[in-house]
Amino acid sequence: MVKIRLAILGVGLIGGSFGLAVKDKLGEKIYITGATRTEESRKSAEKMKAVDKCYLSNIEAAKDADIIYLSTPVLQMVPIIKQILPYLKQGAIITDAGSTKQYIANALHKLLPKSIYYVPAHPMAGREKNGVVAASKDLFKNKCYVLIRDKTMLTPEPAMQKIRGLIELTGANIMELDLARHDRCASLISHIPHITAAALVGLLNRNYGDIDDCIKLAGGGFKDTTRIASSNADMWADICLSNATAIINNLQILQEILGEVTAAIESKDREKLHAYFVNAKETRDHILQETQNIYEIE
Repeated sequence: MVKIRLAILGVGLIGGSFGLAVKDKLGEKIYITGATRTEESRKSAEKMKAVDKCYLSNIEAAKDADIIYLSTPVLQMVPIIKQILPYLKQGAIITDAGSTKQYIANALHKLLPKSIYYVPAHPMAGREKNGVVAASKDLFKNKCYVLIRDKTMLTPEPAMQKIRGLIELTGANIMELDLARHDRCASLISHIPHITAAALVGLLNRNYGDIDDCIKLAGGGFKDTTRIASSNADMWADICLSNATAIINNLQILQEILGEVTAAIESKDREKLHAYFVNAKETRDHILQETQNIYEIE
């Protein structure tokens, strides 16, 4: 029996969860190698059986792989590909879990030979906890997992289908987008909310005189609204820089919305304020109703 050889570079929350999910379904039909930055993470990845063998070297993990799964912060991905590229076998497929796609695709389009294929993808799943110890085989279950098809890419269909087949094993709901649309949508539905959650925590930090009393008042609303501010800082700094155009554009629109709310409060325009909250409630309720049977929204 010929085993699939999968290499996960960056065996953290996402990479570890992917390894656990596909190993749970394929068992001995797949052999998974991994790479981590620390000895502690390496030992944890093997102990949890997120991988069969883990290394502190990307090259050692990737050199015999049929499929390479990148799950590091976005700005680390291209340097890693440059590092491992001389050691990859012909026909190897690279996929990734990066939250921004155009940046990586542009770089790899220039970098990869015709015998190495790239299939961009993005699981819309995560937790505020980091590292492989937070990984779960069910992390992607019922979540959206975006598979990128784009006319600018020349990825063969068999390579696309191999990656789709692995993603299906995670229990995720797969949708297809092109590069530009993905980055615009991810900015709106994921990147801006994370930036805003961090800003709310920053607002608390800047009210130094009241911070002790504010903390005592903090309840479920504050906890729920700012939960994602506990996410990995390296990952989110890279996302901001690699999807700058879409993020800046949407931050400017958000500033306009907050400016309108500020003006309504200053002018004591209750009608406008009431409409603001009604529209938000109706829109959110509609979104949840439309998606409840498609994606599990957190």
